[in-house]
Amino acid sequence: MTLTLTVSDEVRTIAPGFAHLAVEAHGLRNGPSDARSSALLDDAARRLADRLDGRAPHEDPHMAAWRAAYTAFGAKPSRTRNSAEALARRALADGGLPRINLLVDAYNAISVAHLVPVGGEDTDHIKGGMRLIRATGDEPFPTVAGGEETVEHPEPGEVVWCDDEGVTCRRWNWRQGVRTRLTEESVSALFLLEGLAPMTHGELDAAGAELAGHLRRLSPGARITVHAPR
Repeated sequence: MTLTLTVSDEVRTIAPGFAHLAVEAHGLRNGPSDARSSALLDDAARRLADRLDGRAPHEDPHMAAWRAAYTAFGAKPSRTRNSAEALARRALADGGLPRINLLVDAYNAISVAHLVPVGGEDTDHIKGGMRLIRATGDEPFPTVAGGEETVEHPEPGEVVWCDDEGVTCRRWNWRQGVRTRLTEESVSALFLLEGLAPMTHGELDAAGAELAGHLRRLSPGARITVHAPR
């Protein structure tokens, strides 16, 4: 893998069952959402409804595990939901899932269908390796607030993904930064799927394989490698 991914011992301590799978892709062809990516999102919403069978997303055992992990590092999971739970709520609500672009739609569909947090990073904008750490509170997080670009900082002890330049995603997988997000110009990407027990490595593998399939169909000729859970 062209990027190194490391998880700090401090994070392992609060979530010993944590595992992540990476899908590395080069030669992608992104673009506006279309009928193909919209169909992926519609199918994911149907699969989610079948899985939950009337329950709320946070009642799913995997989402309950993420809520416990958020609580362990001091976040309030009913206010700052992990990305999969937040997307699932939108999928079940009137209006459904947003359409962003081909690549984002593809990984959002996997997140909803498998109820697993998934993020996508433009590797051309990653500086050095990526690390999952507990923040000191000094790390910069470029974002947009009220329509204006600004720089925030995580809370001390908050779990964040970061690279050599700063935070790329706050509160584990709650909010991605603008610097590394996937745009319609992105051609190389790293997709991270994150699981906690009771999600098994086999289930994480299945979600990663399905995402790789979506990417191959949306970007014929792209070079895609799935790196197994660890």
